[in-house]
Amino acid sequence: MRNLLFLCFLLSFCLQSNAQTRKRAREYGVKIGVLPTGPLNAITDVAGLKVGQVTLVQGQDIRTGVTAILPHGGNLFQDKVPAAVFIGNGFGKLAGSTQIKELGNMESPIVLTNTLAVGTALNAVVDFTLRQPGNETVQSVNAVIGETNDGGLNDIRSRPVKEEHVLEAITQAKTGPVQEGNVGAGTGTVCFGFKGGIGTSSRKLPASLGGYTVGVLVQTNFGGVLQIDGAPVGEALERFSFRQQILEKADGSCMIVVATDAPVDARNLERLAQRAMLGLAKTGGIASNGSGDYVLSFSTNPGLRIPHTSKDKTQQISVLRNDEMSPLFLATIEATEEAIINSLFMAETMVGKDKTVVPALPLDKTLEILKKHHVR
Repeated sequence: MRNLLFLCFLLSFCLQSNAQTRKRAREYGVKIGVLPTGPLNAITDVAGLKVGQVTLVQGQDIRTGVTAILPHGGNLFQDKVPAAVFIGNGFGKLAGSTQIKELGNMESPIVLTNTLAVGTALNAVVDFTLRQPGNETVQSVNAVIGETNDGGLNDIRSRPVKEEHVLEAITQAKTGPVQEGNVGAGTGTVCFGFKGGIGTSSRKLPASLGGYTVGVLVQTNFGGVLQIDGAPVGEALERFSFRQQILEKADGSCMIVVATDAPVDARNLERLAQRAMLGLAKTGGIASNGSGDYVLSFSTNPGLRIPHTSKDKTQQISVLRNDEMSPLFLATIEATEEAIINSLFMAETMVGKDKTVVPALPLDKTLEILKKHHVR
């Protein structure tokens, strides 16, 4: 009887999924914030930045993947970018973070995956770096790997992510539109009790404020009480952490990657990263005790790149003054908030390990709630 009910649910879900193609928040008229987006409303609106993803959906138990972010298409080890890290809640594994914090730069692609694949991804990034032309004498690589735990839907203990998957994500990374929802590192994630995933958004400052672009990509796998542009969606849907004062699952993690073409040094990049957590908070995320919430931020501005070797003992750079940072702060908050919401709008219901079912955010009901609260 239980199997029959389960099959009926799956049939019902498939019919509903086929009847409705999921779209991003703005395509439904949900416009978060006041600043304009870039052309793609994606992290790849930051010129030269590339994203690659590998999705692993195998049998009934494997629901995971890899997402790679390349700040530029050259040799990152030889041509490093200024970078920073901010920890919202540190229950996680962010490889390479201490060197970024110490030196203020990044020398490898950023790879996002699942918790038990961090070591595998690290080995792959080291291998990728050592093989690049010009790196023949390199003997140390600070690979940057982030993660969230997708063990609810994915047989994480079987460790299905292999080095070849990581290398594929890196080598196939490209500019242009970014897939969202159940893809890459977001394949098996859960957010606010609904199916989470990969989400992205961007903001383009007007010329009067510098004309810079801020792009954000998120891997959402955390809990709290969902809000969309201030509307209490999670409460209205009766699906949220601590419902009826009962301890329900609120733990998880969120990886946030913030990129900008603005000439911002490591110190102000850390300030930028801090603001991304405000964007997470605006969605109702609470950075719970068991959550690994990390922000990686970097600048792709060519004038700020750090050569691995140089005959010069000093480096002259031109950076934004502190007084010019506030528009970038707002851009980061808005893009982070919208990227998280896009991850929910684009994710579809998933059945995974042990026949666990994680439903997608019900868009029809959500849009009704938003209309009631004058969001649309």
